[in-house]
This record gives sequence, structure tokens and C-alpha cells, in this order.
Amino acid sequence: MGAPGQVTPLNNYIVLFDGVCNLCAGSVQFIIKRDRKARFQFASLQSDFGQRLMDQVGIDKTALHSVVLVREGQHFRQSDAALEITRRLDFPWPMFYVFKVIPRFLRDVIYKWISQNRYKFFGKKDSCWIPTPALKERFLD
Repeated sequence: MGAPGQVTPLNNYIVLFDGVCNLCAGSVQFIIKRDRKARFQFASLQSDFGQRLMDQVGIDKTALHSVVLVREGQHFRQSDAALEITRRLDFPWPMFYVFKVIPRFLRDVIYKWISQNRYKFFGKKDSCWIPTPALKERFLD
């Protein structure tokens, strides 16, 4: 850890996700299965670590309906986060990065619609998803 309140990431790719959202937990499991090099680490938006990291990189926590990728102090939200994540997964998923040519405002319209309806479409848990003991080291809290 750095200065009080400062978060020092353990690697360059941290995925912040809504820990009570079924879609988000499923997305984390999807990433884990396709990340054989174990590049990504994870933290729920609701965790102390997630809250401190969002403060550190300047993310408005009140307007957050998104998976966030934090890399070397930068953050990516919405469709940019999804594309940056797929870019670093095992083949064939990096091919989806081609959608980056679509203007972000168009990509984000679809992303925001799904995000705003995620609980209605996919459900919500009563508590955050708990990783298995084998995966615990990839989760930051």
C-alpha cells in the first residue's frame, strides 16, 4: 500500500464489477476461464478496495453502472472496458477488439441499456459473489 487511502494494484489489470449482479459475476467467471495467463485481478465495486481504487483513479461512484478496467492508473468504462478486456483474453476473443472502430457513443448506447436493465434481465444476489479458494488470490479486497 502507498499513502493512507491509496491503493497500489498488484498487477496492471484490475476489473471492478458489481458483486451482487448475476450478469457481472458471470462476466468475471467468463474472463477467468479465458485468461490462462492470469493477467486480471478482480474486486467488487462494493468492496473497500474497490471504493478506494475508484477514489484513487477519479471515478464518480454515484454514476457507476459499469464494469471498470483499471490499468496503470487509467480506467476504462462501459464498452471501452469490455473491449480492452477482450483484447487481453485468449484467442479468439481479442478479435472482438475490431468493434473499437464503432464510435464509442454508439457502442455505449447498447452497453448502457443492458447495464441499466441488468438486474431485471439477469437477477441480483443478496450478497457479493464469493470466489472459490482456488481463485481467491485473484480477488482484491
